[in-house]
Amino acid sequence: MTELGSGGALRLPRARVVPMSAPPATYTTAVERYLTGAGIAKSSARIYRISLTTWGWMFAGERAPTGPARRGAKPPLLLVAAIDDPVLPEALAELAAARADEMDADTVNRELSIARKAIGWWQRQGWIEGDPTVGIERRPAPPDRTKALAENRIAALWRLDVGLREKTQWKMLYESAARADEVLCLNVEDLYPQDKRGKITAKGGATEWIHWQSGTAQLLPRLIARRTRGPLFLTDRKAPAGTPTLDVCPETGRARLSYRRAEEIFEENTRLLANPLASPEDIEDLDSWTLHRLRHSALTPDAEGGTSTPMLLARSRHTSVRSLERYARPGVDAVARHVAERDAAGAEPCVGASPFPASSDAGNGGASISGAETTGSTAGPEVGGELMNVAEATAVCSARRTILTSRALV
Repeated sequence: MTELGSGGALRLPRARVVPMSAPPATYTTAVERYLTGAGIAKSSARIYRISLTTWGWMFAGERAPTGPARRGAKPPLLLVAAIDDPVLPEALAELAAARADEMDADTVNRELSIARKAIGWWQRQGWIEGDPTVGIERRPAPPDRTKALAENRIAALWRLDVGLREKTQWKMLYESAARADEVLCLNVEDLYPQDKRGKITAKGGATEWIHWQSGTAQLLPRLIARRTRGPLFLTDRKAPAGTPTLDVCPETGRARLSYRRAEEIFEENTRLLANPLASPEDIEDLDSWTLHRLRHSALTPDAEGGTSTPMLLARSRHTSVRSLERYARPGVDAVARHVAERDAAGAEPCVGASPFPASSDAGNGGASISGAETTGSTAGPEVGGELMNVAEATAVCSARRTILTSRALV
């Protein structure tokens, strides 16, 4: 039946979508059907699966575990039909608010966006009718202008005592400016060591190249050893039953290193670097660096150094110039150099010269400049074997300042 809506307009009742295929019984199956049916790229599927697993707990009315408690935790068994429970939106809003208090805004917003994409796809399949996330709003996420690490922080990272796997992975992320999930999806057969490049599946599913430098090239042979195929970065243990074949090394039986575990290892090892003034007792409660900051740390200096826009687009593999804005801002080292070059008090001192005129002193009838004895009130220091007067010394200082200013402007 038709109904009268606001303003007297006719409003047709919402038609029920006829399922295009038999709806899956469980939420986990629905997630996998979405990842394959919606054509989510392999490099993105891991992030999508992690986010949707998080929502699986909340759809079941439970808080999602965080930190070490998340590793190996299995979400509760959930029927797809439970997503249409009329009481779920209210409970879900409370759970989402609690998670937003624990996680950063970018993570929460990304998870919400992925959940809504999956829900929309399930609705189009006719598996569910409603969207329990309708009342949940995105969190404000002020931009972080400190993502590009300073040169001394990067140098400190390379000095950490970590395993070969981590050394190679971090070097490759930094030298290639690739996304972490793209590098973790690399297989041994995707590498072209002699050309210092590899073939990755980029965001959106495109096949593209990443290029690295000598640091990665020196570590890769030791990491690969005699392997000829399978995931490049492996876990330390055998793959558990049920692991997808593509994520298992056929020669060692070990599984592909997950994004979540790689991020945990990086955060654990860089927490002290990120908080150099913290005490070891308090370090566990403090924030750390993320793998994505290695990408920022590579691209920002490129932009500062005058790398052309086409080259930055190719290196970052962004598709729009607007996406490069986050890297075009000068980094911490560039700003520090800019300030130092204009620091009058910290400028290069004039050897043996002073910009101030000599003042008479009751003790000797004329002040000494830089401790040098003078023969009169207008005498200056001895430079290069010759005695300069105050006017000459002031002129030298002025000339040197002009040169420093010119260098800074260049």
